[in-house]
Amino acid sequence: MPRDPIPFATHDVSALAKSLRAQWATRTALPAPTSGHVPSHVEMLNMLARAAGHRNFQHFRARGGHREPADPPAPVRADPASVLRAAGYFDPQGRLRSWPAQRSIQDLCLWALWAKIPAGRAFDERRISALLTALHLFGDPAILRRTMCHIGLMTRAIDGRDYRRIERPPSPEGAALIRHLRRNGH
Repeated sequence: MPRDPIPFATHDVSALAKSLRAQWATRTALPAPTSGHVPSHVEMLNMLARAAGHRNFQHFRARGGHREPADPPAPVRADPASVLRAAGYFDPQGRLRSWPAQRSIQDLCLWALWAKIPAGRAFDERRISALLTALHLFGDPAILRRTMCHIGLMTRAIDGRDYRRIERPPSPEGAALIRHLRRNGH
């Protein structure tokens, strides 16, 4: 019997992963045999549906796979330590002083640069590089361009003639970093 595909999407893959991890942790805390075995197909469907904010897979399916759950999940809070660590990479003028070694801090710092790229504007490679050069001090706009495209903050045409900021809400930490830098005159 053919199955109707139900699309599954999430606004925040990090929140989805955290929810799945928490569900898995509570599952492994149960007594054996539940704690040691790989979840069944139905258990995985239910975990994914709950991570997306639905009660279970049947609830998700009944809603036709819509992304807006009846009961929205609790908001994910920003990690203040990460925000402060990322803020330390910016000078008083709001320029990124150096490229962080830790990937999560790199991504977080890029949200602050993303906020300074004009929305709805197309840039060729030379212009986006000039803008990014003004926003950092370590002389490597290429790594900023590539990483912003890689993590979904910017799009790039195949020929490199069209770079655009992707309009989406920042992660909780990204929004907190942007607010922190603005509050402190960056």
